Amino acid sequence: MISVILNFITQQAVECVFMICFAALGFCYRRLVKSVLEDREKNKALAQGVEALLRDRIIDSYRHYEKSEVCPIYAKENVKRLYAPYHKLGGNDVATELMNKLLEMPTM
Repeated sequence: MISVILNFITQQAVECVFMICFAALGFCYRRLVKSVLEDREKNKALAQGVEALLRDRIIDSYRHYEKSEVCPIYAKENVKRLYAPYHKLGGNDVATELMNKLLEMPTM
């Protein structure tokens, strides 16, 4: 009789342990998914911010050298370096045209 009771208690304990483990895994999975989604949103916002800053610097460089109609080689190289990550981040609008115009300017 005692062995039957001990066997029943053991089975119930094992079931409870598995149930607790699966509940903990589910909880951890939900937190992980939430964290990944939040990180994706933050990365997207950072990428958009960096793209906007790069675009602004390209436009500003063009405006600066447009006045003199001459662009030094170091400025052209800088704009190329700004444009590469800008393009990788999805930027491809007015800044592309301005960069091309800047690169066509005569050098000092």
